[in-house]
Amino acid sequence: MAHHSLPPPPPLASLQNAADSAQAETWINTFKAQAIPKDLVEFSFSRSSGPGGQNVNKVNTKATLRCSLDATWIPQWAKAALKQSPAYVSSNRKIMITSTVYRSQAQNIQDCLLKLHNLILSTASASLIKEPSNEQKARVRNLQRVEKENRKAEKSYRSQVKRSRSSRDWD
Repeated sequence: MAHHSLPPPPPLASLQNAADSAQAETWINTFKAQAIPKDLVEFSFSRSSGPGGQNVNKVNTKATLRCSLDATWIPQWAKAALKQSPAYVSSNRKIMITSTVYRSQAQNIQDCLLKLHNLILSTASASLIKEPSNEQKARVRNLQRVEKENRKAEKSYRSQVKRSRSSRDWD
């Protein structure tokens, strides 16, 4: 396999706790800053519909990217979500992304790589377990306290209503 500069993801099949998420988040932040090298994926080219003028039926500008889901640089915990993606082709266990946005093959290649990068980032980030902030925890505690007070006030009011019904002296 060719040497590449992408960081190897931590060997986590799923994100069970905050420690796993912290490892995953470190990888995601490193991965976010890097581009996927062309040699890690397969490209094929075909004629594109859309703008192209005189070249439209002569030049293969449509780029189709195929990337194996078994690639070592794709995190294990993201693979289940990637299988649910519309870009996943189950017959060959590959992710397939096409681009016909640009009139040049090189720009469409870059567009495919960017789409793949964003897809992997979003699926890898989706299962992160975020620890709530201290402000969020304090807010939840406050809401629970207010709810408890309101419940208690409602109960004592109901109790008062019932007591007023039963303790009448009917002389």
